[in-house]
Amino acid sequence: MRLHILGICGTFMGGIAALARELGHTVEGSDANVYPPMSTQLEQLGIALKQGFKAEHLQPAPELVVVGNALSRGNPAIEHMLDARLRYVSGPQWLGETLLAQRRVLAVAGTHGKTTTTSLLAWILESQQLAPGFLVGGVPANFGVSARAGAGPDFVIEADEYDTAFFDKRSKFVHYRPSIAILNNLEYDHADIFPDIAAIQRQFHHLVRTVPGNGRLIVNAEDARLAEVLGQGCWTPVESFGIDAGDWRARLTAADGSAFIVSHKGREFGEARWALSGRHNVMNALAALAAAHAAGVDIERALAALSEFRNVARRMELVGEAGGVRVYDDFAHHPTAIATTLAGLRAKVGSARILVGMEPRSNSMRMGAHADELAPSLRDADAVVFLKRAELSWDATRVVAALAGRGRTAAGVDELVAALRAEARAGDHVVFMSNGGFENAPRRFLAALG
Repeated sequence: MRLHILGICGTFMGGIAALARELGHTVEGSDANVYPPMSTQLEQLGIALKQGFKAEHLQPAPELVVVGNALSRGNPAIEHMLDARLRYVSGPQWLGETLLAQRRVLAVAGTHGKTTTTSLLAWILESQQLAPGFLVGGVPANFGVSARAGAGPDFVIEADEYDTAFFDKRSKFVHYRPSIAILNNLEYDHADIFPDIAAIQRQFHHLVRTVPGNGRLIVNAEDARLAEVLGQGCWTPVESFGIDAGDWRARLTAADGSAFIVSHKGREFGEARWALSGRHNVMNALAALAAAHAAGVDIERALAALSEFRNVARRMELVGEAGGVRVYDDFAHHPTAIATTLAGLRAKVGSARILVGMEPRSNSMRMGAHADELAPSLRDADAVVFLKRAELSWDATRVVAALAGRGRTAAGVDELVAALRAEARAGDHVVFMSNGGFENAPRRFLAALG
């Protein structure tokens, strides 16, 4: 079948494209921004890419159009698709019906940590020669690709609560029908589509409703909002995890979270030592271990796999070092993620200075939904430069003011890089935080250092 994927360079839709190609379909696609690393990955798979959303990109007509959720009415490609009565489907529905219906699905949901936890779980299964399929919202270093069909019975998927498509406003994850589902955490996010936290909880409960009675829910014991979700009704056995509460627990043996002892209902299984740090990543590991155990993996062997885990690109990825300054690229989309990431780095580097270059880019960030929480989330940063683009709809200067001399704004990436370059000195750690491309700012800064 010849498929055309609209929005193909997003991490999710790019994964759909890779899976469709692996299943033997002829795949092409278009996007507003065709750029690496996803464009490179897709071109290496033999997938033709087209820049922009034009009606002629859908001529001659493909047999099926797979529509990404970034596209809406008024888009030229969408209008042509509808006028020409082309057959179309959302990415999540295509995935659920084409691939997931035949597999045991392990889904990872939550406001934070989905990508890392999904990658962890896939790697644990892979380390036991179970050859899982997976779809991750990033590129796990252990695999080098964001998606594969896999030869084994299991499929691990990052289960996003964002809406499915312009014609299907349910969360993506309702299409996946998991046997094992992780509920990592739940906070207010996606202010562009959810009016309040209750609306997100409602979608999470829709996911809970789809998990069978002979499946398993792996739930953060420290999250009161998830407890409220389960309080709306639960028909599946639940196992909880947490550092301070839960069936699965971790006792930190290194302050930065790089080593911890895992126990289940009071029984200790052993110590994990790995390259990651931060309390949030220890929680991610507990969730992945509990889900792997529910899938039948021996927990001691799963623990051993953590030592060989390499995190996803852009999750506190060390880009390089020059002049004694270490430069990181981090996918930051929410104040809680910013705070926990910087707290983990602070625990690791001690009193060394941490400088942050930040692009408020997610829809919620650009709308100002998290503006009041931004300054507190940066408490571990010694200096912050905000990218204040002209289209930013709220005044970032009040966030800067709340940083009490530790912050400033920059109107463009060149100015931001120059400001950080002037501030940085040997021994510093410079973190670039954005859930977008950030105009390649981390590598531009590294080049400026060199």
